[in-house]
Amino acid sequence: MTSSIPQTATGPGAPGAPRGVRPAAPRRARSLLATGFGLLGPRNGRHVLPADQLDALALPIGDDGVVVGVDTEGRPAVLGFNRPTPYDVVLIGGLWTAQVLALRAAATGARVAVETGRPQAWVQMVHAMGGGQNGLAVYEVGRVPPQGASAGTPVLVVRDCGMRPPRGRVASGPWQSVLTLLPYLSPVAPRLIRQARLVGVQRISPDEAAEVGRALTLPREHVEALPTLVDGFTLWCADRDRQYVMTQPTDAEIGLLGTPRRMD
Repeated sequence: MTSSIPQTATGPGAPGAPRGVRPAAPRRARSLLATGFGLLGPRNGRHVLPADQLDALALPIGDDGVVVGVDTEGRPAVLGFNRPTPYDVVLIGGLWTAQVLALRAAATGARVAVETGRPQAWVQMVHAMGGGQNGLAVYEVGRVPPQGASAGTPVLVVRDCGMRPPRGRVASGPWQSVLTLLPYLSPVAPRLIRQARLVGVQRISPDEAAEVGRALTLPREHVEALPTLVDGFTLWCADRDRQYVMTQPTDAEIGLLGTPRRMD
């Protein structure tokens, strides 16, 4: 059976085309094609910005990673978990923030392994993500198997092991970061803070704020601000850098985890 759609041919060799006549083409186009630069795109007008408007041009440029919230000026704050070198993060704060970070890390393509003594607190997330088949798995404390992290399959290990987390069986390494959640300070906190590349601190008591201030050499204004932080606010500290970040949940995150809260 033949098609009912008529077929047409074009080009210099097509039936009905005058012999010796080539399709019209600009000389420069033929030259570019001959030198291997490929086909030319559509002829659009140039994008021109007057010099007096350059200050109004702003592009959100930052490291690849997880958007943990916005800073005090409303700009996105990005945390890069996927690194070729070991990366340890300590969060002194609430379970809600740790779970949001885990969700967003999984959304970037990382596999998330949760080591926890309260698996019931993570069950809803596991079910929402397809029963652990879509990047998030929960393990008992001390039972996290080797994850086989690589550049193609980076891993985030979330340690939700209470006030005195034991030494991790799976440590940070190339393309495998570890986030340790501490609900409050404990005797092991100073050691974990010293080992961490990044420390996040949410609302804590004045006594705890003083201790964290000594461990992180925080200015007095930060120490005084820590006991007054509202739910969802975190002070992130790396070396001498300090940044307040507000984690703003999406509608899907609110439906799954609720609104921001410091207490679990």
